[in-house]
Amino acid sequence: MFFSKSWNPDGKHVYVTGGSTGLGLSVSILLVKKGAHVSIVARNQEKLDKALETLEEHRTSPSQKILAYSYSLLSAEDSEKAYKAVCAGHDGRAPDAVFNCAGASKPMFFVEMTKEDLEQGMANSFWIEAWTAWIAAKEMVRQGVKGKIVFVSSTLGYMTFVGWANYAPGRHALRGLGDTLASELRLYDIGVHTFFPPTMVTASYVEENKTKPEITKAIEGTDDGLTSEQAAAVLLRGEFSESGVEKGQSHITGDWITSSFRASTRGATPMNNWVIDSLWNFFALFAIPIWRRTVEYQIDAHKADHMEHLRKIGFLH
Repeated sequence: MFFSKSWNPDGKHVYVTGGSTGLGLSVSILLVKKGAHVSIVARNQEKLDKALETLEEHRTSPSQKILAYSYSLLSAEDSEKAYKAVCAGHDGRAPDAVFNCAGASKPMFFVEMTKEDLEQGMANSFWIEAWTAWIAAKEMVRQGVKGKIVFVSSTLGYMTFVGWANYAPGRHALRGLGDTLASELRLYDIGVHTFFPPTMVTASYVEENKTKPEITKAIEGTDDGLTSEQAAAVLLRGEFSESGVEKGQSHITGDWITSSFRASTRGATPMNNWVIDSLWNFFALFAIPIWRRTVEYQIDAHKADHMEHLRKIGFLH
């Protein structure tokens, strides 16, 4: 990692899913500022139109192609249609990089979830990125594009706690997929990176708080979170802990809590920096047991309130 060549998006075609709002839009803005041709995909056409206006304000050259497409990415079929449309905008050539920023969460208690909540949770936290990566990898290999595929997981891809039963499993699965592809796609000189952001204060965050249990909010109380602009800067440039796509890091983190979990659950993932990671690992030996015990204490203290909640909603009689 000490001698890895930096990635420069200038002049490259980058496909960003979920590019109309939040992290996806913030990443797209940075890429446009760096001279990239950017194609964004999202479902809401009105939001796409506004995003296009914003991106146009940041272009550095009249030759840059900045395009937007309205598609759902929750099925393999729709993801393939979106990807083909993006390629068609560049004479059929596959993008040089794919940033998977689309996703959503709906935290709640496991016993309150419906079958649909579980299915949609996995779709919005795993399949919405996995389908695009699957389609993109095949086309990049066919065309010989030596590019990048970037996944966006979460701190909850390293650890999890009460309230996240329909979201964290998908984020853990993305880590597994990202690590597998980081190995496998070396066969084709395609780089794979996974971002593990902490809480991001966006419109989606406001929406997820509508169903989020109070105990979950209490545990998250120490997480100040990042704005989408801050998270995008970390993802691309690595303004925290010497990581980032431009620096070629496999796992990218955005705060000290996530870096601690990364160091303590690294497994066979390459170190970002063996000196810094060793320090994070030493720190995690003490910090994570303390964090876990604090969470367990909060959950234990919440038991009576939770049982009363279940009685009020009719789950218990």
